[in-house]
Amino acid sequence: MDNRESTPKYYNGRGDRTPRGKLNATDWLANISSGSDNGAVQVVFKNTRSGFFSNPSGLDLKIDDIVAVEAAPGHDIGRVAMVGPLVKRQMRKAGVDPGSELKKVFRIANEHDLEKFDEAISREHDTMIRARKIAEELELNMKIGDVEYQGDGGKAIFYYIADERVDFRKLIRILADTFKVRIEMKQIGARQEAGRIGGIGPCGRPLCCSSWMTHFISVGTGAARVQDLSMNPQKLAGQCAKLKCCLNFEIDAYSESSKKLPPKDAVLETKDGLYFYFKPDILARKVTYSTDKSVPANLVTIDAARAFEIIALNKQGIKVDALEPEDSKETPKKEYIDLVEQESLTRFDKSRKKKKKVNNNNSQQKKADAQQPKKADAQQPKKADAQQPKKDKGEKPPRQNGNKPQQPKGTNPQPQKGNKPKKHRPFKKKPTEKNEE
Repeated sequence: MDNRESTPKYYNGRGDRTPRGKLNATDWLANISSGSDNGAVQVVFKNTRSGFFSNPSGLDLKIDDIVAVEAAPGHDIGRVAMVGPLVKRQMRKAGVDPGSELKKVFRIANEHDLEKFDEAISREHDTMIRARKIAEELELNMKIGDVEYQGDGGKAIFYYIADERVDFRKLIRILADTFKVRIEMKQIGARQEAGRIGGIGPCGRPLCCSSWMTHFISVGTGAARVQDLSMNPQKLAGQCAKLKCCLNFEIDAYSESSKKLPPKDAVLETKDGLYFYFKPDILARKVTYSTDKSVPANLVTIDAARAFEIIALNKQGIKVDALEPEDSKETPKKEYIDLVEQESLTRFDKSRKKKKKVNNNNSQQKKADAQQPKKADAQQPKKADAQQPKKDKGEKPPRQNGNKPQQPKGTNPQPQKGNKPKKHRPFKKKPTEKNEE
């Protein structure tokens, strides 16, 4: 009887207790028949622990099947992660001899195996807390991070973190007497601890070690130097206080692009002076040069191709007029187009706002044009009045050469049109139509 239908799909054989999102290696040889298949399978357990097992019974195993495998002592429960001829390549990558004797896959896990396995899982958390208290009483400089019970419950693996070497022989005896199981101590690093706890990285996504990474590769400071990053430990370190694993993801691309840049010790000679290597932009393949070796002065950024061209001319004894070519000054710069922004959800809102602004500007211009003639008409009389000299009623005409103005005798000065005295006339009613008749 096939137990696959009744077998629940445990993730890594541990239900929801394990980190989520672990990715499997792509079985790109799944549809290729090969006679070199040795029948081995890869089985994964908790905390990224995995192993290779033989299939002597010839079971039709598939990925994600829960199987009972051989352990020392008893049996363990795990999940099938890889089958087929690709397992042999993974064994070679892991340093396992394909010709060596492997432990066996007993059967596909049945209900009895799963019930016993669930009981063992339920004891892990309490065992970890009690083990921490025992380690504190013994004054051991270590931290027990996790506990993993074997599928049959006869063995427990204690994962611990310690900066120094710890003598835990007494601790093993106490733990064996307390929990009545076989004890195995396994040291893990800070990276494994961070992957077990999980969290959000500075990129805003879940930690790689807790989401998909299963194997950890050492990260050196050379990865930061190749990518021209500032050696700031606060920015380069992750939540595990070690260098970020993502520094290794792009190091190949940076190292390949850096080969296409001019050497750092090359000095560019121009008619104005010498330019020294200051700062590169590796992916853009541009280099910034300075007129001073230690201080950024008169910085000029040019393409790597232009730098190689100047170096070749300098070797011939030719000094260029300037680092930047003359054609670059005449050609206009291309406008930047953000293709990602075209798929933004707010792209329609932005276009509407722009239209509103254009309409407002047009309406404001129309209002200004309509008000301009009115203002000009209102200002015309004011200008005319300003041109005429204002005279008060009692103002006397100016003297010429310090003497009074000469006037003919018997004549009175005629007042100007605008200064005639107003005569008071009696009010007369306008004749109506009846009076006119």
